[in-house]
Amino acid sequence: MINPTVHDHVRSLPADELPAYVYDLASLRAHAAVVRSALPERVELYYAAKANPEPEILAALGPYVDGYEVSSGGELAHVARAVPGRPLAFGGPGKTPDEVTAALEGGVERFHVESVYELRMLGELARRTGRRVAVLPRVNLPLDDGSLAGGALAMGGRPTPFGMDPDQATEVVRALADGTYPHLELRGVHAHLASGLEAPGLLAAAEAVVRWAVGLGAPLAEVNVGGGMHVDYTAPERRFDWPAYGSGLARLTERHPDLTLRIEPGRALTAYCGWYATEVLDVKRSHGEEFAIVRGGTHHLRTPATKGHDQPCSVLPVDGWPHPWPRPGAEGEHITLAGQLCTPKDTLARRVPAAGLRAGDRVLFSLAGAYAWNISHHDFLMHPRPGFHFLDAGPEHGV
Repeated sequence: MINPTVHDHVRSLPADELPAYVYDLASLRAHAAVVRSALPERVELYYAAKANPEPEILAALGPYVDGYEVSSGGELAHVARAVPGRPLAFGGPGKTPDEVTAALEGGVERFHVESVYELRMLGELARRTGRRVAVLPRVNLPLDDGSLAGGALAMGGRPTPFGMDPDQATEVVRALADGTYPHLELRGVHAHLASGLEAPGLLAAAEAVVRWAVGLGAPLAEVNVGGGMHVDYTAPERRFDWPAYGSGLARLTERHPDLTLRIEPGRALTAYCGWYATEVLDVKRSHGEEFAIVRGGTHHLRTPATKGHDQPCSVLPVDGWPHPWPRPGAEGEHITLAGQLCTPKDTLARRVPAAGLRAGDRVLFSLAGAYAWNISHHDFLMHPRPGFHFLDAGPEHGV
């Protein structure tokens, strides 16, 4: 995925400032605007901060989102500092009493409840703090139509740690509706069932969730159908079909005029705005295959190891060679890009078409704007951390 601004910036960096993450905030804003314009009026857009919680990313998304979804006390405090005053939804399994208390004291007004235990804890802590807050029980709803089959990760529709079985969720909804918990208001239902789905699968899941929620017969104001929009790492230029998804959600809201729908995309908003830039340290042959060793690796960019894919990349050739020893280079047409870690799992991309690749050349890995640095095992082997550059966002800074 060619981005001249990013390419020029990476070429300008001294070698000792690599590896580096480079984020194009202008392209992020443009993409977020396209997403927002595809959604109907009664669909709220919350950004799942877990995808990329960099403060500059959170702020750039601000004009295009209705709020932010956080899944821990740490995320809650971080997002509240980065984008103060914005609505937050507190989700995720395993919430601790201290985290819930901090959320209540911090003014969070919407909680996704994952279990009966969590409901009871929230009810008591809300009573102690004197807060009345909105609750959306999370349901693990099985779907029989096969709409979740194409997902990369399943959070529902099968045994998982997430949410409640429908019968439990039904009991929780009744308890919230009948006043058992006077400090908790039943706002709606939450059901994020899978990640990595195309628009038809997500729409089918959303329709099933809304149908189930309406069938409860309880007064519901909103239904949260989560995120999970597919990002295609094999085709970096390809995008999720937001117009088709928005049109489907519009039809769904038209059938249910009293409901607000809420979606919580993460990866599908920010993946495209980030690149991981590094340089080739060595080129070598092993048992008939060629390998390039780059600065950094999966301790900085864990995505390919986690998802089991090859991270899309491009090569930026560098003419100069500053050392007195010979410069190694590739002899074949394809080469595997590996990092500096002492494990064969430290592989970023396999058999990349890169004829003529040499040590000192730069490699730019795209689709690195989500679940990249923030999910990586930073301190394994204690290599230096990468720099961080936010283009079109004022002064650059390193971490």
